[in-house]
Amino acid sequence: MAAASASVTSNACYLKPQCLSSSSRASSLKTTLAVGSSELGFVTSQLAGIKISYNHHPNLQFSPKPINLPLSPIIARRICPFTGKKSNRANKISFSNHKTKKLQFVNLQYKRIWWEAGNRYVKLRLSTKAIKTIEKNGLDAVAKKAGIDLRKE
Repeated sequence: MAAASASVTSNACYLKPQCLSSSSRASSLKTTLAVGSSELGFVTSQLAGIKISYNHHPNLQFSPKPINLPLSPIIARRICPFTGKKSNRANKISFSNHKTKKLQFVNLQYKRIWWEAGNRYVKLRLSTKAIKTIEKNGLDAVAKKAGIDLRKE
């Protein structure tokens, strides 16, 4: 058994990767993997000196490209563009007077409103308060006060 282990250690390469050429490094890695996996069952001690990370080499033609992840879909916020109303943080109070936080959302409605200056319908997401204000003052006046350009929508 001692003779077998001596021959095994002579086949494995324990030199640093800087001293080896790329072909001898690959062959020594194969022998190291074969030796390490058969003796130990894992390869961590045999791979201690080998660099696995990417280093930019001037002769190398390949350049890694950044990963473009898909953008998440745009979710409409629960805010009225005309009045600026948004959700309110409130307490939900149980019978035992235990208070837990909850959100009270704005009553937003999708509404098609006739726009006289543009001579067409405009589909908007408005709070019910904004709908009442538009009925009272007109769409142009409320949009101008809120700073909203209706031509884009």
